Amino acid sequence: MGVVDGVDEAQRTRILEAMAQAMVEHGPDVAIAEVIARAGVSSGAFHEAFHDREACLLATLECGVERARKAVVPAYDAESRWLDAIKAALASLLAFLEREPAMGRVLVVYAMSGGERVLRRRVEVLEVLAAAVDLGRLEGPQERQRPPAVIAEGAVGAVLAVLQNRLLTDRHAGVMDLFGSLVSIIVLPYLGAGVARRELTRPVPRIRFSAGIEPPDGGSYDERHGRAVRLTYRTAIVLRSIADYPGASNREVADRAGIVDQGQISKLLKRLHACGLIVKDGRARTRGAPNSWRLTERGELTLRGSSDVSRA
Repeated sequence: MGVVDGVDEAQRTRILEAMAQAMVEHGPDVAIAEVIARAGVSSGAFHEAFHDREACLLATLECGVERARKAVVPAYDAESRWLDAIKAALASLLAFLEREPAMGRVLVVYAMSGGERVLRRRVEVLEVLAAAVDLGRLEGPQERQRPPAVIAEGAVGAVLAVLQNRLLTDRHAGVMDLFGSLVSIIVLPYLGAGVARRELTRPVPRIRFSAGIEPPDGGSYDERHGRAVRLTYRTAIVLRSIADYPGASNREVADRAGIVDQGQISKLLKRLHACGLIVKDGRARTRGAPNSWRLTERGELTLRGSSDVSRA
């Protein structure tokens, strides 16, 4: 396990995820004390890792950017056509926002409340996204006048505005239902109204990964379910909680994993169940729990860090 500035990697990750979750609960001005308490670390450990709150927010942003990048870039690179690549990247981004709602809100919403360094990093990320969208200028009939580069910035800004509104108005918001509308916004200036209108009702594509590129976040790709299984610190803790306490209910798993938000644990358990990592064993428990979870063989392999889980 690596050590960064005297703080081990797991401890640092706990602080970053606690920062993201605390911002969701308390807003952008969350106090350092709340982050420390949520992460379960000492004040000394926090200040050993981060000079101040702004440094922690910047590191949290970087963590979210890296996780999102590992989900989005392989999906984008696997497609040869610009439209297909944009759709794959957008679908992967929306899936990331639903899979990691706290980190997603840091990227889309709370980064705007940061200081100069955070805002500068946010601009850099937006420039990368706009450059990918700007390749749409090479698409469509040659006789069509190519839009100026600033249109790509506008398209990215419009997509982010829609996502910000959704995420701000509903803590448990799903964003995948926005897929068709967001694709339509992006492609309209490049491919015209006809294509934009058709994309409104097109299904979300199945995400492919190009040869030699790892699935999202270094996880394994589940061919049966078409989902990436990624061991974040939080996911590992949830799986470990179930492994140590077979038959645990949603609330019991949440308590043991230190997750306060019951909506969040419900979504996470649903995802792990869909990926075939956990199953309801159906046995009645003395505590009268409505769900009774245990690990599957695939879940046990994943928890052990098996790189071959997708073929288990």
